[in-house]
Parts: sequence; C-alpha cells; structure tokens
Amino acid sequence: MTPTLSELTRTFARIGCLSFGGPAAQIALMHRVVLEEKRWVAEEDYLRALSFCMLLPGPEAMQLATWTGWRLHGVKGGLIAGGLFVLPGALIVLALSLVYAAYGTIPVVAALFTGVQAAVIAIVIEALIRVSRRALKSPEAHIIAVAAFLGLFALDLPFPVIILAAALWGFWRSPSAARTETPPAPPAALMQSLRTGAVWLVIWLAPLLALILAAPGRLAEIGLFFSKLAVLTFGGAYAVLAWMAQEVVEDKGWLTLPQMMDGLGLAETTPGPLILVNEFVAFMAAHQVGGWTLGLAGAAVALWMTFVPSFLFIFTGAPFIDRLTHMPRLSGALAAITAAVVGVIANLSLWFALHVLFADLVGLSLGPLSLSLPDLTSLRPLPGLIALAAALLLLWRHWPLLLVLALSALASAAAAVL
Repeated sequence: MTPTLSELTRTFARIGCLSFGGPAAQIALMHRVVLEEKRWVAEEDYLRALSFCMLLPGPEAMQLATWTGWRLHGVKGGLIAGGLFVLPGALIVLALSLVYAAYGTIPVVAALFTGVQAAVIAIVIEALIRVSRRALKSPEAHIIAVAAFLGLFALDLPFPVIILAAALWGFWRSPSAARTETPPAPPAALMQSLRTGAVWLVIWLAPLLALILAAPGRLAEIGLFFSKLAVLTFGGAYAVLAWMAQEVVEDKGWLTLPQMMDGLGLAETTPGPLILVNEFVAFMAAHQVGGWTLGLAGAAVALWMTFVPSFLFIFTGAPFIDRLTHMPRLSGALAAITAAVVGVIANLSLWFALHVLFADLVGLSLGPLSLSLPDLTSLRPLPGLIALAAALLLLWRHWPLLLVLALSALASAAAAVL
C-alpha cells in the first residue's frame, strides 16, 4: 500500500521526533513503523537498502529514511522523509547551542557540563563495544582494528589515510567475481542516474562556491571543512569525531576541547543522527567571530554540507541497489573500513579520557612515534568517578542514556556547590 504524501509526512515527522538512541535504535524504529505497522515496504527491499546505505559515507539511518520516501513517492518523498528525520533534532541542537553560547560560562552550568563530559567517555566506550561485536569477526579484522588504532594514536596518521588504506585492503582481499545471485542490471538508464547525480552535486556544492567567492572567511571555512567531512564519515559519527575534534580544537582553534565534548553530550540527548554535533560545532565556530547572526549562518552551512550529500547518494544510486549490494569487493572494502572504525573509536575513547581525566598531557616523540601521555600528578578525581559510575550504569545496569547523562551532570553540579 502506497501512502499519500500527507500520511508519509506525518509518519516521518513522528519518527524524526522519536529517533533517539543512535542508528541501531533509529533503524529498528523505522522497521517497526514502516514495515510492521504500515506495511509500506517489503522486508527484503528494506534490508537491501540498509546494506546499500551502510556502503555510503554519512548517517545511514537518515539515508534509509530518504530511500523509503524515494521508494514510495520519488524525489519528493525522499526529501520529505529524509528531511523530517533530521529536522526535529536539528532544531533542538540549534536551540541548545543558543542556550550554551549564552549561559555556558556560568559556574553552575559549567559544572553541569563537566559531568556531561565525563559521561561522554562511557558513551564512547559503549559505542566501541557495540561496534566491536559487529565488526571483529575474524583475526584479520582484529589486526586491521589494532593497526588503525596504532596509526592514529602512536603514529599520528591522518584519519582519511586510515580509512583509505582499510578500504583498499578490503577491496584487494575480496574476490573480484560477483556472487552467482547477482541480479541483472536495473532497468533505470545509467545516463538518467548520472544526470541526477550531476544536478545534486551542483545543489550541494554551488552554495559553497558562492561562499568562497562572495564571503571568504569563517563561513567558507566551515563549508569546506564539513563538505570534506561528509564524504569521510564511514562507520558512523564516532569514526570521525576524534579527527574532527583534533581539527577544530588543535588545528583551527574554533572550539576548546570541553566545548567539543559538551557538543557531543548535547547531540546525544537529542533525536536524529549523532552527526548533528556538526551543527553545534559550526554554530560555536561562527559565533566566536561574528556573534549570533553568523552563528546561525554557520549552523545552516554545516547542516547543508553534512546532509545534502545523503540525498545525492540515494537519488543517484537507489536504482542500482540490487547490483551494488551484491558486489563482493565493495562489501569487502566496507568490512575492512568497519574493522578500522573499531580502532578509530578506541583512539577517540582514549583521547577523550586523557583530556577529561588529566589536566596536563606530556608529548613524547621517538622516531616515527608521536604520543600524548598523561601527567599523573594532574589527575582530576571528580570526572574520573563520574565516568566510572556512568560506565557501570550504561554497560552493566543498562540504564537509559538520557538518565545517565542527567545524573552525571547533576552529580558534578552538586559537587561544585558543596
């Protein structure tokens, strides 16, 4: 049964408001609503589309919503479903960013966010465990994960190099012959898909070119940075957070590390993709140099550069899903990238933990090695205790994420008041 556009709009508005808990929970929510309640899509089509979305950079849950809308009502349906999946969370993150910029320096508010930062360590460790269970199913996958971790932590290799190397390794190691069940080429004309891709490429990048030519400065820098990030976000938002944090904190100086971690904590509390943290980062980076108006413009630029590529990928590639999801070498490249993401998230966990739990780090260079080690005398006990408690509640007791974040923030604020 094909729904009307108004019914599609109402359904995905509801999904967008309820899509808490990360991509696994969001995909399960869509499955329950779209397949079990509405029966709009067949199970096998949904799973093939999910496999395709996992091959793509960007938020797979948002891309799956876009595919569902496209399948039911073409491009218009895809824009409605994908847009409404993101919009509620984007509005909430924007509101929280405005509040944070206005009140984040008040001592009690700062103490609240200290607790959030400590809880973020436990959240990232939980993500590491969850991804590890899915990705590390062979000795080779374990080796790729360890190599990715060492490349980032010990050798300071750029994140794109790690992802590219893993993709090439997985592609090379996989058989070149397609599986016997590979379906025939789709009836959709290749030229039509190429034209669609070209149109959406212009839609995505034309505003960036206009910014570079007409308004060079912070907004153009934000656009360039997040357009690059959009094509590197394989394996979920956690995979690029360490690289993004390093870039915006250490290299560009747009945010402090506590601000970056606060942004992640805020994004964890809202519906929609975790990559909405980009909106917070861009708002703060622009607000820093141009106040509220430029901050709002920066948030809009980040949202455009982050999410428009997902429409580009889905509208261009959706007619070819059956063939693409049966290509062993693409699947092999994705599997290797997913294994590398485990090492990337492990590096992110350690990087966050060192910066939250210790006031000072000591750099150590020895040949090709470049390490950041903690000064043990600068240990901060309170964040350590909150992080430990949050880890126990999340990993052992399986308490809801929002409750753990709230309790961590309140514990930190109470300690500050006392």
